[in-house]
This record gives sequence, C-alpha cells and structure tokens, in this order.
Amino acid sequence: MKKLTRNQMAARVAKDILPGSYVNIGIGLPELVANHLDPADEILLHSENGMIGMGPEPASGEANPELINAGKRPVTLLTGGAFFGHVDSFAMMRGGHLDLCIMGAMQVSQAGDLANWSLGRKGEPPAVGGAMDLSVGARKVFILMEHNAKDGTPKLVENCSLPLTGLGVVHRIYTDLAIIEITSEGFFLREKLVEISDDELQRCTGAKVHFPKTR
Repeated sequence: MKKLTRNQMAARVAKDILPGSYVNIGIGLPELVANHLDPADEILLHSENGMIGMGPEPASGEANPELINAGKRPVTLLTGGAFFGHVDSFAMMRGGHLDLCIMGAMQVSQAGDLANWSLGRKGEPPAVGGAMDLSVGARKVFILMEHNAKDGTPKLVENCSLPLTGLGVVHRIYTDLAIIEITSEGFFLREKLVEISDDELQRCTGAKVHFPKTR
C-alpha cells in the first residue's frame, strides 16, 4: 500500500490552517509544517521555547545556532517575529491565545484522548515538555502522525494504553492514510489521502471508523 511521505503529510495539514492563525508547531513530524505555509496567509507560528513568528527551516549553510525551535532544530524568524521567556510562552499556551496546536502522538483514542509523551518503558526519563499545557490551552488540537506504529500496531485505538497527555483534547488526526475527525460517535473519516478501501482502512485502525454515508 502506498502511503504519504512525511513531507506530503505536513503539506496536507498546512492546507487546512486558516489564514491569520496563531499556531504552535510540536516537535518531530509537525516541524515540517513550517516549510509548507504560504507567507501570504500570515500564519504566525509559536514555539514553546519562546518564539512567535517562526519561519521555515533555513537554507543549507545559513543556519543560526542560536535560532532554534523547541526541538532544537534550526529555524528562521519572519519579519516582525519576537523572542520571549518561558513564562510568557506558557502564558500564551495556557491562556487560550493559540488558535491551533499541531502535535505528534503515540496513540489517540476514539474519544479524543491523547498519549504522546511516553511509551511507558521502565527507566525512561519523563519527556512531556509543554504537551499537556498545549493540549488543553489551544483552541483546537490537530495530530500529525503515521497511522500505524513501526511494528504495525494501530495508533488510533478504542482506549489509550500509554500514559495520557490529555483527555478528550484532540479534534482531528492527519495520518499517512487519511484525515480522521473525532466526533461524539468516535472516529469519522473526513478524507482518504491514498488509494485505500474502507475495509483496508478499518483493518489499519484499532477502533471503529465511521464512514460518510454517501461518497
């Protein structure tokens, strides 16, 4: 089965961000979204380490080691961008000032519960960062992740078995196969992103997927 590449996934999410939005970009796969935004849309990207107005990754050889995002990767700063301390950054995150947060995940339940900070392995250090604050502080939460884990197990599940980040916080999930909405009935297919049958998509998913009645 052909799946979207990571850049294709990021580009698809970028298409659905409303112009003028204030958006937090999470660590990992979501970082690629910054490279696919149209400057004319004036989308302001926030990074929890204290930056707003973050731009795409720099061209080869032009990275500034002192200009990094929350994932410690080199980025650029758009005209009018600003730096600030963690206190101000987390006040933005917790205070409902962000229109959208785009994060990765290890599991998302059909109720919109999010697990994205620990695989539950004994001895692993905690790495939650600002995910809990973002998941409840942003007005909407979009998840960008592969549909299945490396071992093939579903990441969209009935109930999360991994340590939770937030309860009922996820609104929409973008994977390498489809866009899935969280509804009162559970997972609802918004759009297929590759050639895949309903039955195949259901087999890749760990909970019931509700499909549009007419397509």
